[in-house]
This record gives sequence, C-alpha cells and structure tokens, in this order.
Amino acid sequence: MPDLHALFALLLTVAALVLFTRDRIPLEAAALGVLVTLLVVFQLIPYSTPGGRLDPTRFLAGFGNDALIAILGLLILAKGLETTGALQPLGLWLAKAWPSRPRTALLATMAIAAIVSAFVNNTPVVAMLLPMLIGVAARTKTPPSSMLMPVGFATMLGGMATTIGTSTNLLVVSIAEDSGLPEFGLFDFTLPAAIAGSLGLLYLWLVAPRLLPVRQPPLADTSPRVFNATLYITESSVACGKTFAECLALTGNEMRVDRIERGEGLVVTKLPSVRIQPGDRLVVRDTPERLKAFEKQLGATLHEGSGAEELAAPPAEQEQLAEIVVTRGSMLHRASLQGTRFAQRTGLLPLAIHRARAASDEPLSSHIGLVTLRAGDVVLVQGTPQQLERLKRSGRALVVDGTTDLPRTHRAGRALAIVVVVIAAAALGIVPIAASAVVGVGLMLASRCLSWRSVSGALSMPMIMLIVASLALGRALSETGGAALVAGLFVSAFDTLPTTVSLSVLMLVVAMLTNLVSSIPAGVISAAIALEVARELGVPAEPFVLAVIFGANMGYATPFEYQTNLLVLRAGGYRHGDFVRAGLPLAVVMWLGLSIVLPILYEL
Repeated sequence: MPDLHALFALLLTVAALVLFTRDRIPLEAAALGVLVTLLVVFQLIPYSTPGGRLDPTRFLAGFGNDALIAILGLLILAKGLETTGALQPLGLWLAKAWPSRPRTALLATMAIAAIVSAFVNNTPVVAMLLPMLIGVAARTKTPPSSMLMPVGFATMLGGMATTIGTSTNLLVVSIAEDSGLPEFGLFDFTLPAAIAGSLGLLYLWLVAPRLLPVRQPPLADTSPRVFNATLYITESSVACGKTFAECLALTGNEMRVDRIERGEGLVVTKLPSVRIQPGDRLVVRDTPERLKAFEKQLGATLHEGSGAEELAAPPAEQEQLAEIVVTRGSMLHRASLQGTRFAQRTGLLPLAIHRARAASDEPLSSHIGLVTLRAGDVVLVQGTPQQLERLKRSGRALVVDGTTDLPRTHRAGRALAIVVVVIAAAALGIVPIAASAVVGVGLMLASRCLSWRSVSGALSMPMIMLIVASLALGRALSETGGAALVAGLFVSAFDTLPTTVSLSVLMLVVAMLTNLVSSIPAGVISAAIALEVARELGVPAEPFVLAVIFGANMGYATPFEYQTNLLVLRAGGYRHGDFVRAGLPLAVVMWLGLSIVLPILYEL
C-alpha cells in the first residue's frame, strides 16, 4: 500500500486537473494554490526518501527549468516573426495558387503550415494564414469553414513532429531526460509523427471539409452573432420621455428588450405605458448592425459605463465595428473591460459582449465593463481603422474585422535569419535549445526586431504558473511513489495483453485527458506515470514517452484548450460541435496510425 504522501499527491493531482478546467478560477491562481499546498504539506509533514528528506523547495525548481526557459524564449522569437511579418511572403505565395487549383492549394497550405509549425509556435502561423484564407474564400465563393479548421489542425499535426514543436513536447522530453533517458534530438521522433501525420493530412484534405457544415464567417460587416448590449438613455435621447411602446415603434418594433433598469438594482416592468427616463438602461440582444441602428433611432449610446466615457467619439465617417476575441493569455482573459482600462489603453469603445459558452444564457450585468470575460467571449468595439490597427500590431488581443493582415517590415529578414540560426544551433547540437533561444531573444532585441514591450506581451503568466505547477505535481508523484501506484494499477489491468496494447491505451487516455484540460498538465503528469509503466513492463521507455507526447497533442475535439482552435473558431464562424465532428475522427486516425507505427519502429 502507498503511504499517505503518495495518496495526497494523487488526490491533489486530481483536484488540480479539475481546477484547471474551471473558468471562474484564474489559471494562475489555481496553479499557485497547488504550489502553496505542496510546499505547506511537505514542510509540515516531512517525507523521507532513500536519499534523505524531500526538500519542499524542490517543487519550485520548475521556475528555473531549462524547458520553461526554452519555451519562453521560443514564444518571444515567434512574436518577433509575427511583429515583423517575416512569414507574410509565404502567405502571399500560397494565395497565388488558390484561384487555379484550389484543392491542390489546400493540401499545399496544410503541408507547409504543418512543416513551419514544427519549428515555431503555430499561433502566428495560423494568424498569418487566416486573412489569406478568408480572402481566398471570398474570391472563389468557397465557404471558409471548409478550410480554416483543417489548416488549423494541420499546424497541430506539425507541432508534434519535433522537440520544439509545442511547449508540451519540450516539457515531456525534459522530464524523460531528468529520469535518466538519453537526450532526445530535435528530429528523434519526426519519423513516426510524419507517417501518422501524413494520414492525418489526407483525412483533413479529403474527408474533413465534407464533415464540416457551411458556416458564415463572423466578419464585422456580415456577422450574424447576437451580442448582449445596453442602450443608455440620456436627456438628449429621442426616446427620453416617451413610453416604452413608443420607443419600440421608433425601431419599427424590431428591438427586443430583455429588461429596463433604472438606478441601482431597480428593474422596471416592461409595460407599454412605462415612460423612459434619463439614466434608464435598456438591456437588449441583437446583431452589431441592428444594435447600431437602434442606437441611432433612439438617440441612445452603447458605450457609456464601460470605462469609455472619457473618450471622444471618432467622426462618424471614420467609425468602424470590429470584434475582439478573448483568447487565453490575452489582456482581457479572466478580466473585465474596466479592470484592464481597455477603452483608455486602446481608444476603442466597447459596445457589447457575446458569451461563448452555456453561461451566456445567464443574466448579464447591464454594465458590460464589469463582466469578467472568458476564453472564447467576443467584445464588439467601435473605433477608427488606425486604432484597430494599433491593437492588432500590439499583439495584446485578437481583432477579427475582415482586414487582419500581418505587417511587413524591413526587419523581417533579420527576424527570420535569427530564428533559423537558433533552430540550426539546437538541431546540430552546438548549444542546448534553452541557451540558443535566449541568445536569439537577445539578437531580436539588439536588431530592433522586437521591443521590450513586445517581449513582455509574448509572455503569459498563466502559462508560466501552469507549467511550474504541473512540474511540481509530476515531481511529487514520482518522489512519493504515486506515479508507481498508478502505473502498477495500469499494468495490472492489461497484464494479459501485449505491450503494444498498453502503449495504445496510454496514448488514448492522454488524448482524452488533453481534451478536458490543457495539454501541459496532461502531458507532464502523464509522463511521470508513463516512465513507471515502462519500468513495470521492463520495456524501453522511449515509445511510452512518445505516446504521451503524441496523445497530449491530440486536442482536436475542443475549441477552448488550444489558442489556434480559438482563432479558427471565431474566424470561421464554427460552433463547438464542429470541432467534435471533424476533430474526433482526426484523433482516431492519429491514434490508430501511431499505435501501429510506434511498436514497429521500436520493435515492441
């Protein structure tokens, strides 16, 4: 039987995985809570290992982990490519091939996107391709929903092919090396990933577009999305002093009012005879164009009370609507418009909010500036093209307005050269990837491809805390025997079956887990267990480590756990079920392909 420390580590791991899926709890807060709990418990109740007492400060070693340093360095380098537009020529070259051979161009785009994503973070790759693909869809009258998700998935396939393809790859490889396995080279598992990935690309090319229904892309001028908004009545409003029925008549009786708020906490019954007074708030739901029409017809405003009252409205001829998608790690994630001073910092007027999940059915505060935003939520804003362009270039938020384009600067060549040198130095074994990435960041700053503000914008505190907490949990499981306990139960359950079945089941479990929580905790925690499983079976550990890496990269069935999935979710107008419809078969294809390839290559 395991001791109490092992049981505690297992229970805390389960609790952490649950906390990491809760939108109401900030990710960094949950991760910090896990770290604090580990430190306090192991300090108050010491745990003795054969080598002596387990020092609780070892749980903080993740802050200095080489893999974390490499991840942050690579994220900053990817930001340099995005900021300078170094990948833009690739997008323009691909765009030229679409008019004549769209089917071939789709396959070429997916293949090239997968190859590029094996070396750089796939977020800027998808951000580069989205406007190009949307423009191609408009010119060829092809539904963008038939191509955006397949291309997004292709970048995820490419990310599993090298040690630097994703953050999870780096972390799992680091854990394996710390356990005594030989160091993984940059391309050590490219072959199985390429074989199975080729099957995945064929599926994305031939089958996935047929499974995806036609969706309308949510561009600013054609968006069918329904937003929650508030119309503020002032003394100068046309609706002021009129009855509720007369106000509805001003809009042709097309305005749908959820409730009328007056003062603090007072809701007025929507009787036809109720008179609208200065300061009243009409809480409504509708599309952006209709909301703007209601604003004009009633002489009301959509932007009061969101922290934007200090701003001067732009001239009418310069006004433009756009949608800001809340992504993980962005300035609005798990924050409010007022708390981030969004209006003052961007000059944009927030008008309305669209809630992404089931919580959107809950009553929304009329003061949209106080609403805590979650990944997938969309904020409708109004401003000038110049203000929107500044926000796009800052990298602090994802702007979807149909005109998104990466800049192309004279420093693009420098940024691309720096990234190539960094990757080449690591691939040739000249320096470790962590050192190479840090040197690359220094070169980016020295060559003015990046500013310090851009560097800080590329880093995500939730991601850092999630990595450190996951590494701490993995260490706790390994040191206390919790991982060995789970591995023993796993092996006992499949002891009468071939090793290849155990390998396949492990990969399947990790794949299911990564669709429920972030791939980072799924991969890191599973890596500790996979090493014990291989030890129990008496087989080489490398294929089991790869099973964890590949399984943790199969988060195709959810739009919320991957940044690239969120990007295509909004740009393609997809629904959440579309990811299950197209992503689940892709996961099955990859799982079956890798379940065959790995045992053959490693002679299991």
